[in-house]
Amino acid sequence: MASIVEHPKDDLLSPPLVVPSSSAPSHGGVLSPLTNIYQRLSSWRKALDLPNPGTIENMTREAKSTFLYTTLTNFMFDGARADLTKSLSVNPAFQVTHSFTMGSQVAPPTYNFGAVYITDDVLLQGGMDHDGNLNARFNQAWAKDKTNVTKMQASLTPGHNMLQLEHEYQGQDYSLNLKGMNPSPIDSTGIYIGSILQSLTKNLALGVEAIYQRPQPDVSEMAASYVAKYTSSNKDWIATTQMQPSQGVLQATYWQKFGEKVEVAADLMLIAAPTRRDAIATLGARYDLRMSSFRAQLDSTGKVSVLHEQRFAPAFAFLLSGEIDHFRNSAKVGVGVMIDSSSMSPEDMQMAQMPHPPQ
Repeated sequence: MASIVEHPKDDLLSPPLVVPSSSAPSHGGVLSPLTNIYQRLSSWRKALDLPNPGTIENMTREAKSTFLYTTLTNFMFDGARADLTKSLSVNPAFQVTHSFTMGSQVAPPTYNFGAVYITDDVLLQGGMDHDGNLNARFNQAWAKDKTNVTKMQASLTPGHNMLQLEHEYQGQDYSLNLKGMNPSPIDSTGIYIGSILQSLTKNLALGVEAIYQRPQPDVSEMAASYVAKYTSSNKDWIATTQMQPSQGVLQATYWQKFGEKVEVAADLMLIAAPTRRDAIATLGARYDLRMSSFRAQLDSTGKVSVLHEQRFAPAFAFLLSGEIDHFRNSAKVGVGVMIDSSSMSPEDMQMAQMPHPPQ
């Protein structure tokens, strides 16, 4: 196809010039079909209005907050415990904590000093015990809506040091997470984890997590796990499942909230490995009142655990924990206090707005 370019009116004897259409400027270029497809997909996804499903790591956060102890959380203790917290400012939030434990059946007396600094974009938290063991945590949000967060965790102990680097991105209806544990840029050793969780409907989200382990330069291993999360329309119950085919592990959790005060959770783990076949079931409940909180947990290994927290004043709380192991015929009891003091007046603390740090 060609276009005709006419001469000026004062040159009527010259014939018109024919210019090939290839010399005319084009709009969009070679990538225009791909751009159009991407724009249509983006418009279609926005029209679905799917929610962000959160991350795979926090997929069972509600159930973990109900249980007394899991692989990542541990509210139980025995012996005597005291936590003394001093709040130095509210916004930015800065406080220090002195923690004492003694009389435990499984651990010697300990002392731990902790400090935390919180703003809307930064979370700094650290602690050191009397043996010199140091733990540190750092979160940095790169956007106001906290969709891009970089995290760092470090642990320095005699004979073992750990460094974990992580970056998390939460899109409109999906989340991405990249993590490296003790990564070495020299020989690429370490543990590397990548995960994605995508909402398919307003209630259902599916995801996959890949783990690449390289303890030595000549030894490597890769495994994958598949997850599913279902959230009710009014968000009063959540069911999750995670399957690791290479290790023969299947874990399922269920959490439900009854009103504003009662939460229950259930966890089932099935292990069908060549060297081990086992099943562990756990039931937990949490009951929150205005000035107290009660947690109870029962599992198939014969353990019954309870934790009661009674707050007599906004700055003083009393803790009582107990556990009975029927199979081992043992019992543990713990008592503790939590005292919070501040250099600010109650009026100043009420006027100041607490920051919301990146998690």
